[in-house]
Amino acid sequence: MPTDYYELLEVGRDVNADDLKKAYRRKARELHPDANPDDPQAAAHFKEVALAYEVLSDPDKRARYDRFGPEGAAGGMGGGDPFGFSGGGGGLGDLFDAFFGGGGGGGFGRGPVGPPPGADLEVTVEIDFEEAVFGAEAPVTVRTATACVTCEATGAKPGTSSNTCGECGGVGQVRRVRQSLLGQMVTTGPCGTCGGWGKVIESPCDDCGGEGRQIGDHTYTVDIPAGVDTGSTLRLSNLGAVGPRGGATGDLYVHVRVRPHDRFERHGDELLEELSVPLTQAALGARLDYETLDGTEELVLPRGTQSGRTFRFRGKGVPHVQSRGRGDLVVRVVVATPDDLDHEQEELLRQLAELREEPVAPAETGLFSKVRSKLRS
Repeated sequence: MPTDYYELLEVGRDVNADDLKKAYRRKARELHPDANPDDPQAAAHFKEVALAYEVLSDPDKRARYDRFGPEGAAGGMGGGDPFGFSGGGGGLGDLFDAFFGGGGGGGFGRGPVGPPPGADLEVTVEIDFEEAVFGAEAPVTVRTATACVTCEATGAKPGTSSNTCGECGGVGQVRRVRQSLLGQMVTTGPCGTCGGWGKVIESPCDDCGGEGRQIGDHTYTVDIPAGVDTGSTLRLSNLGAVGPRGGATGDLYVHVRVRPHDRFERHGDELLEELSVPLTQAALGARLDYETLDGTEELVLPRGTQSGRTFRFRGKGVPHVQSRGRGDLVVRVVVATPDDLDHEQEELLRQLAELREEPVAPAETGLFSKVRSKLRS
C-alpha cells in the first residue's frame, strides 16, 4: 500500500475537513478487519488508514506532515498508536462501533451476554407535611418480579440444570458473514437459540416457566429523609425487578408528593405563615402563644405592629437535606380590620377617632342600620 497519507485516503492535498472525513469512513469500511476476515494484514492496513486520518484531520499535525512528512507529524504525537491499538484486544472493533454508530463491525473482544438485568421500577408515595419536614417511614407497594423460590432463580426444574447452548457455545452471540456493496461484512448479534443467555434449559421450572422469577405485589418500607419536598425522588438500589434466570436486579425510584398544610407554606427550607391579628393587639402590643411544628413559642407583638411586618423563628423551618441545620419559620402579620362592630364598639372607635382628630364617615341611621344591628345581635 502507498505510504503517502493523502494517497492512503484517496484524496487531494487540498481536501477539506468534511470530504476528508467522508473519505476516511469509506476506506475504514473497506479495510476494517471484520470486513476482511481472511486477510492477516487487515488490522495493520486499517491502523495505517486511521493514523493517516488522525494526522490530516488535525491542522497542526497536517501542516507538519505537509512540510516534513510522516516523521515531522509523529514528532508532535508522542509516538505510538494514536487510537490506543498497540495493546491489542478489541480496540479496532470498538473504534469502528464508536465512529460508525455500532452494529457494523462488532465481534472484537465481546464476552457472553448472559441474562438481561431486571427493569427499574417507579412508584409515588404521598406523605403529610410534617413527615416531609421531620422524616418518616412510609410503606410502598409495587408490582414487581422476585426470584423464584422453587428453582432458586435458575429457571430449571429442581434436580436439573441448564446446558451450554450448542449454537453459540455459551457465548450468547453468533457471528454472521454477509455480502454488501462494501464487500464481505461480519456482524454479531444475540443467539436466537438461547436468546443471548448462553444457556438452554431443557426442563423449565413449573412455577416460573423457566423465567427464574415470579410476578407479584411486594411492599417495602421506605425511609423518608427529613427535608424532602414534592418532586423529590429517592433511589433504592436493587429493589427493582429481578432479571430473568438470575439476572441483575433493577432499582426502585420513589417519587415523593407532599400534602399541603392548613397553615404553613414552604419556600425552600423556610416556612411561612400569614398570621391574622386583631387591630387592638397590633396597636397596643401583645404576647401570644404561637404553635410551631416543634411546639409552642412566644410571639411578641410590639405596640404599633403594622400589617406586613415579619417575625422570624430561627431553626424552626425545614431541615437542610444536603447539610446540617434547618431553615427558619417566618410569620407575616396581617392586621385584621373589624367589620362586625356593634353599636357600643362603634361608638368607642368614634371617640378614639375624635381624640386622634381623624375624620371618619358619619354613623349610619335609619331602617337599614337598625336591620343590620338586629342581624349582628
